[in-house]
Amino acid sequence: MNQIITFGEVMMRLSPSGNRKFIQASHLEFYFGGTELNVGLSIAHFGGNVKHITCLSDDFIGDTALSYLNKFDLDTTAVIRSKRPLGVYFLEVGAVMRPSSISYNRSHSAFSEIEPSMVNWDAALENGSWFHWTGITPALTKGSFETLKEGLKLAREKGMQVSADPTYRSGLWNYGVDPKDALTELLHCSTVFIGGINEMNEVLGTNFGYSNDEFIEASKLIIEKFPSIVKVFDKIRTSINSSWHKIRARMWNGKKFYETQDFDITHIVDRIGTGDAFAAGLIYGLQHFKDTKSMEFASAACALKHTYVGDVNYATIDEVMRIVEGNLTGRFNR
Repeated sequence: MNQIITFGEVMMRLSPSGNRKFIQASHLEFYFGGTELNVGLSIAHFGGNVKHITCLSDDFIGDTALSYLNKFDLDTTAVIRSKRPLGVYFLEVGAVMRPSSISYNRSHSAFSEIEPSMVNWDAALENGSWFHWTGITPALTKGSFETLKEGLKLAREKGMQVSADPTYRSGLWNYGVDPKDALTELLHCSTVFIGGINEMNEVLGTNFGYSNDEFIEASKLIIEKFPSIVKVFDKIRTSINSSWHKIRARMWNGKKFYETQDFDITHIVDRIGTGDAFAAGLIYGLQHFKDTKSMEFASAACALKHTYVGDVNYATIDEVMRIVEGNLTGRFNR
């Protein structure tokens, strides 16, 4: 029981080592990741019981990806296999004033053929207490949108908590559906909103700015439009340059506004998956702490992810709590 459910594409990331561009590289490093998978793996590192539902290629690359999921004790009993290849993306990691660059190759991936009939949601959600979704999955194909929608509706019928990170990437919505309409439909099945002003404006059709006052007003409209949503969270990133960011969190719970202090990340090792680490920290925190502590835990988890190479946050609860408690020196643990 109390299983956390994530549903989304697993991808292979190919990247030159260090901060090299592809034209400089003679070899590549690979990592597995995916927005929802990153959340699930991070929660698993906190000791959570996580099931990830996806569609993997039925070849040695898919076998390797499945072994990676099993390595961290994810429940993979609902994983589907396909004759299509695993999705791939290519990353050049920037530094200082040079931004990172990403190119995706996922249009005909294994996950792109997923349809509602391929997932037995009743069985998949049998032990579920929490379902997390993001705006990436419904943007990929009509099949992935319909499959997610079916799972969310059943999750709510079963009384599960549903966290929504309606990440909006305009370049992904290419199959004819209106993104606002699709995200609105899914948000009506959600209880916790994890997203910034851009996502709020997209689903509300508004033009709010980034101040705390406007965040509160936008949050009030979110809760009014989607009555099942009771809490709204936002991760605020301040970029000094590609290598130096600041992270803090804020929330509106329908009655009060809360905000954390900044975590100063002066040397970023890898930015990919940091938002997912925030969501994972928040989901774990909301099940174990009060709202304010949950925000601190999520921000610390997000900050720590910037220090790990790859898509996934490998931090443990103890490591995150040391950051929450102010231990930022990075001195040796002996």
